[in-house]
Amino acid sequence: MEPFRRIYFPAINLIGPGAVKEIAVEIKKLELKKLFVVTDKMLRSLGVVKKVTDVLEAAQIDYVIFDDVKPNPTTQNVYSGLDLYKSSACDGILSIGGGSPQDAAKAIGILETNGGKVPDYEGIGKSQKKSVPILAVNTTAGTASEVTINYVITDEERKIKMVIVDPNCLATVAVNDPELMLDKPAGLTAATGMDALTHAIESYITKGSFRLSDTLSLEAIRLIGESLEDAVKDGKNLEARSKMAWASYIAGLSFSNAGLGIVHSMAHQLGSEYDLPHGVANALLLPYVEEYNSVVCEEKFKNIAQALGRNVDGLSLTEAKNEAIDALKEMAVKLNIPLLKDTSFNPEDAERLSIQAFADVCTGGNPREVTVADIQAIYMKAFRG
Repeated sequence: MEPFRRIYFPAINLIGPGAVKEIAVEIKKLELKKLFVVTDKMLRSLGVVKKVTDVLEAAQIDYVIFDDVKPNPTTQNVYSGLDLYKSSACDGILSIGGGSPQDAAKAIGILETNGGKVPDYEGIGKSQKKSVPILAVNTTAGTASEVTINYVITDEERKIKMVIVDPNCLATVAVNDPELMLDKPAGLTAATGMDALTHAIESYITKGSFRLSDTLSLEAIRLIGESLEDAVKDGKNLEARSKMAWASYIAGLSFSNAGLGIVHSMAHQLGSEYDLPHGVANALLLPYVEEYNSVVCEEKFKNIAQALGRNVDGLSLTEAKNEAIDALKEMAVKLNIPLLKDTSFNPEDAERLSIQAFADVCTGGNPREVTVADIQAIYMKAFRG
């Protein structure tokens, strides 16, 4: 029998081609008068932001744009955004982008209603009041921050990524429109897609997994296996982009409620220390971490292998789980995911980063018990390739 669960999903979810055209309807239902648009300069320069603000203008909805969000958003990004939010007399947030603008928007929303500084909320459930209303428009099939109760902000002083798990940050409306994801660069598509795959796999094998999360995770893995390579090869492939949008979305629903593991714990350190994009950090670590984890959940890795299209008929559980690991390694090669040795990673930092990763909030969900030494060994195995 499944134990009691409290499950968090955004109240309204708009998904599919053309979904962004419906946001004005939701804004008016919420009776919001002026929106604070949180995004980044790249998306603004590419015209993606304009596709969304055109909808606002057509509906005569007032807004102000804050586009000073870094790829790994910092506390200073949040404080600058909060100052502009207050001075602009906004009453809601519209976030446009992948994980970085979404996470910054959540932090701004929480600080606006709760006060204090970002580090005050590091950990689990530290805020008392719900964020201001957030309409989260996702533009990448990866982080799924638009649907989760998590956000990650870099503390520049401590050089760590603060993982914050807080139901009060949950967006009111989540929007996934694959038309906004067309023509994204191949490298970005690959990295964000592997981030989504990491979410799906980690939430499937985490200690906190349950019936619904298992169902969502496996479907996400299957969709990614079917469509990620096509989305990388052809940026205009709307069918592949649509499948990836669904995969990212449902993997987000899964991990937001089930939890993650040490791929994320370790990736967070690479992001804070070397400013490595989160999707890339997850992707280059994923095969090595799951090789470590697979020995304690071979049955689940057999299912992962099948979801990724591997024929495991007649194989032992050990052989089948090895098929899953091989599939992950082959996918990383096909998608041109870099090796750790090709990044700015310094092996001399491995022990310190391992200590920090061990303390990360995601570590508790890992299916196999882990020590600092284990984490350091995985970093070095990934470094050697």
